[in-house]
Amino acid sequence: MLIRPYGDTRDDGIIQFSFTLPMPYSIKAADVGKQFLEKLGFHTVGIAECKAIDPEYTLFVAYGRTDTGIDPDEVKGDYLEVEEMDYYAINGLIKEKLGRKLSVVGAAIESDAHTVGIDAIMNMKGFAGNYGLERYPEMDALNMGSQIPCAQLLRTALEREADAILVSQIVTQKNIHVQHLTQLIELLEAEGVRERFVLVVGGPRINNAFAKELGYDAGFGPRTTPLEVASFLAQEVVRRHEQA
Repeated sequence: MLIRPYGDTRDDGIIQFSFTLPMPYSIKAADVGKQFLEKLGFHTVGIAECKAIDPEYTLFVAYGRTDTGIDPDEVKGDYLEVEEMDYYAINGLIKEKLGRKLSVVGAAIESDAHTVGIDAIMNMKGFAGNYGLERYPEMDALNMGSQIPCAQLLRTALEREADAILVSQIVTQKNIHVQHLTQLIELLEAEGVRERFVLVVGGPRINNAFAKELGYDAGFGPRTTPLEVASFLAQEVVRRHEQA
């Protein structure tokens, strides 16, 4: 069944936009924004806000209507469906099925200096009301921080006999995150140790399909909680342990 965006009434096709054009603000700026959206195929366009945010840039907030719909059932993709467990169930699963602590090493690699992503997942205080991996008594979690060379991350993972490696990539300008993530995969494969680890990547432009395309086992995007990552790691490491 086709569905359309909802504005005032169901299926009215109204969408709100926020965008910036690299042009100085002028008396005709609103018309520029309006005609731009019309060129994209939207109609009944209204410019709610139009103002300079820099001498050479103008910000627009607008509304437009579309007649295009989409059938959600026709959308296919490679999605990571994690059976989310609670904190106690995760610890219980690791203790019962693995018989030892689950070892995980995480870092933001190469030139990426941002730690917000890896900290949210690994630090003890966690994120979104969830404890981070360091809080789990059945996990041995090491957050190495930011700007960690791939070679150093691998060396540490081998020294600690890690079950999993978590990689955070926030910096995405000019697709530098793709280069970094590919570099790690190539290093693991060159050393012949790719299959030793559950390899997980997370970041603002990451999804599961993209991560698997690069050679990772799973990818987590924005708004991922530590509980989701912990649930996946526990289940995947236990699954591999039982198949070994």
